[in-house]
Amino acid sequence: MRGVGEIGRRGMVAVAVLAGVLAAAGCGAQNPPKEQGPSKSRAGGLRWEFAHIADFSGELTDVAALAEEDIWATGVEHNGGAAVRLLHFDGERWRPEPLPEALGATAYPPLLEEVGDEDVWMRPRTLPEGTRTVPWLRWDGTHWSPVPNPPPDRSGYLKAAAPDDIWALADERTAHHWDGTRWTTTRLPSPAVDLAVVGPDDAWAVGSRSTGPGTELGYGERYSQPLSMHWDGVSWKAVETPQVHFEKPYPPEPGAGLSRVVALAGGEVRAYGSNGFNHGEVEDEPEDQPIRLRWDGSRWVEQRPAPGQCAQRIPIGQDTGGLFLDGNWYLTDDGRCVKIKRRRLPLSTGARKESNQSLWLTEIHRIPGTDEWLGAGHVQVNQSGDPFSAPVVVRLKRGG
Repeated sequence: MRGVGEIGRRGMVAVAVLAGVLAAAGCGAQNPPKEQGPSKSRAGGLRWEFAHIADFSGELTDVAALAEEDIWATGVEHNGGAAVRLLHFDGERWRPEPLPEALGATAYPPLLEEVGDEDVWMRPRTLPEGTRTVPWLRWDGTHWSPVPNPPPDRSGYLKAAAPDDIWALADERTAHHWDGTRWTTTRLPSPAVDLAVVGPDDAWAVGSRSTGPGTELGYGERYSQPLSMHWDGVSWKAVETPQVHFEKPYPPEPGAGLSRVVALAGGEVRAYGSNGFNHGEVEDEPEDQPIRLRWDGSRWVEQRPAPGQCAQRIPIGQDTGGLFLDGNWYLTDDGRCVKIKRRRLPLSTGARKESNQSLWLTEIHRIPGTDEWLGAGHVQVNQSGDPFSAPVVVRLKRGG
């Protein structure tokens, strides 16, 4: 459900190629449990508390939970190279675990996917060397076993509305669907970079197009425009999407597109993107323009602007009181923008009192069956002579 700011949308892993795929899984908003939403005082007192600080320098790249006493996290240790780490919490303590042999040798931390409330899937970021099939594994609370008939290729973003309603974006034009018994491959009419699942026979994909209305500038140049597509249970169909242009004269090499689509509770769908250009070629440059759209049931309309620091941020989770946004922010349902506070690392980690510290979370998830939220990432410690990053799992504390 990968954002930017202090909650990175799948953060700064050692190898650059991870930046494009770390987000995938699980960066979408989570379905909230059926409990009372936080009061104003609770929402105003949100804070990330440390649940675990790993004893190595590096970062955690993913987290998934089946229960309070069954939580998995993956990451990478910075030891002059990039060593993959797998951690498990059994209700008493966090322990390092070996990667399942069936996953094969890998230089990158695997992805974890919460599939309903009873399964966690693990899948590699890259195809293991010397293999033609992609090994996917399932954790049922006791052991890892193969996922039957995984997709035939390395899928990127994966979004699950239910254990029998899962979509995976294999490439810009290919999406796989799992119905509980088999995978079906579908072809997208245009390139897509993200997808979201609302429910059965109701999925969305977004991207940009370089042909059609609003794209021709003359002299062979194009002005790409936002694109959206909808799955209705039969096929993917292009949906009319608002065009976005700068005022003329256009800046150099302008282009607009959607990069994220999010399905929220109640079937609400939101899309996010930007209208930008090639900076540095002219003196009088306009600002890049954010694109914030909401599907009203029949067409895309502009979202109502959020207040303050929440205005330009993207939802990465949802509970019954509001939205978790990238950068450690929370937007309440009554329209208040709240900063989620955090603790500083204890001095025992090597972080000095005068150090500058920032929390970067790559994933957040609700623990199934509870109102408890977990996040995984790292605390970046900048200090003279000995900067480092501490891998952390955090737990949300409300009130106080």
